[in-house]
Amino acid sequence: MQTDPSQKYRPFPPVPLSDRRWPGRTLTHAPSWCSVDLRDGNQALAVPMNVAQKLELFQALVRCGFQEIEVGFPSASNTEFAFNRLLIEKGHIPDNVTVQVLVQAREDLIERTFQSLAGARRVIIHLYNSTSPAQRRVVFGKSREEIKAIAVQGARWIQERLHRLPGTDVRLQYSPESFSATEVEFAREISEAVMDVWRPTPERRMILNLPDTVEVAMPNVYADQIEWMCRNLRDREALIVSLHTHNDRGTGVAATELGLLAGADRVEGCLFGNGERTGNLDLVTVALNLYMHGIHPGLNLSDLDGIRRIYTRCTGMGVPPRHPYAGELVFTAFSGSHQDAIKKGLAEWASGGRTHWDVPYLTIDPADIGREYSEVIRVNSQSGKGGVAFLLEDKFRIELPKDLQREFGPIANDLVDALGREVSAEELRDMFWKEYVERTTPWRLVHFHADGVDGVFDCRCTVVRDGQELSLTGRGNGPIAAFVHALAGAGVPKFEVADFRQHALETGEEASAIAYIQVQGADGRKRWGVGVDTHIELASIQAVLSALNRL
Repeated sequence: MQTDPSQKYRPFPPVPLSDRRWPGRTLTHAPSWCSVDLRDGNQALAVPMNVAQKLELFQALVRCGFQEIEVGFPSASNTEFAFNRLLIEKGHIPDNVTVQVLVQAREDLIERTFQSLAGARRVIIHLYNSTSPAQRRVVFGKSREEIKAIAVQGARWIQERLHRLPGTDVRLQYSPESFSATEVEFAREISEAVMDVWRPTPERRMILNLPDTVEVAMPNVYADQIEWMCRNLRDREALIVSLHTHNDRGTGVAATELGLLAGADRVEGCLFGNGERTGNLDLVTVALNLYMHGIHPGLNLSDLDGIRRIYTRCTGMGVPPRHPYAGELVFTAFSGSHQDAIKKGLAEWASGGRTHWDVPYLTIDPADIGREYSEVIRVNSQSGKGGVAFLLEDKFRIELPKDLQREFGPIANDLVDALGREVSAEELRDMFWKEYVERTTPWRLVHFHADGVDGVFDCRCTVVRDGQELSLTGRGNGPIAAFVHALAGAGVPKFEVADFRQHALETGEEASAIAYIQVQGADGRKRWGVGVDTHIELASIQAVLSALNRL
């Protein structure tokens, strides 16, 4: 790295907009969306999609609700051209979907593009040429006027061929490519020159796409550029102002959201941000950011895992585990304090205690996008009692009392720490069973029977202590009290039952019951025991022995 980067790099100049209005605005509705996965996302792949893969992804985009889909660059290759023809000739394009195609301002490419569109019902023809000072100087070696002439000529070539698409609803789109690095005055000048050729009206609007082709400034600067254009363009009401951001500085989503505040109407991007270099805008993130603020994006992302699988299969690209909303781990908490807060928040929501979602650490309800609560809390050595308790209850209906959570949490944590990895809910249950339910030494129950008259119970039981079978009797104000009395008669040091809970684990006649009993010894130490049986009385007696064995 440079010792003094200012000797090599310079800050991007601000836009002359001292009375900017976008910072005080709030988004109240979704923009119109255009997926460019099949073109911009596809051209960024080391191995571009074949026709079958493009078709599968196209159909997935349709199911998501995209009504504008840029399907390719038909003049770029035979595969792109063939895909266009397949969509049109085989009737794969629904009536409410408009396909978009990209073309440079070259006559031979425009001619090939028109050939690819014959018979289509609804299309957007997207014309572009680069306009930034670096592109003008390095790539084209042309002046502003010469660059403007390229755009105007391209617009004319398209205009002259529109009659060749009879019966097709054609909308026109222009992009001054590298807009974000172009002087705003020149961007307006060249855009209005194209408008002079196409003559858009409020009834027949033209799409003016203002791409952040390479992020060269902070997102607030892009917002200033968009607001400046929206306020200074002639015939703004005849335009649909569209955004197309990239992620070179890691702020593509922010630039888009601020650009919408600045007055844009439409957004282009890709699922999960696929695209050249650091990627295009992530459409899923922007859409679900709106959703979490109570604005329906107009897209169906209720099966986000399914969309992710199709995307991965078709593009060969993965989705990082921490990717917003779609990543495997974004709704997962390993931290004990996080787990406890999430568990309590989910319980409050399930009880109907709130009308609006406000669960700690969860921006939206995972169930809304096809995720399950079991994915939210997972356990490793960093986890605490809340996560352990949540998984046992969520998966197996084991509802640990608070004090038992505090007792078992550290035990589980030590066991997981020794493993050095994440553990499954099943492994947690096995740890719990081994620690509590399967504690049969030194005491194990063989037989128990109790009868009660007028609130007084007599019990007869057989237990094994250190391999020796004992027959015991006892009396008390309940079966548990009678059993404790019987144990005292066998010489067990004095103890008392400090807490008792029970509930069903399953439903039906053969359902198991689980009992939790906390006992306190003469020295004040407390321990929990757990018993499980199809008979609730036997479950509680086994829980006493479990606690005694642990005490």
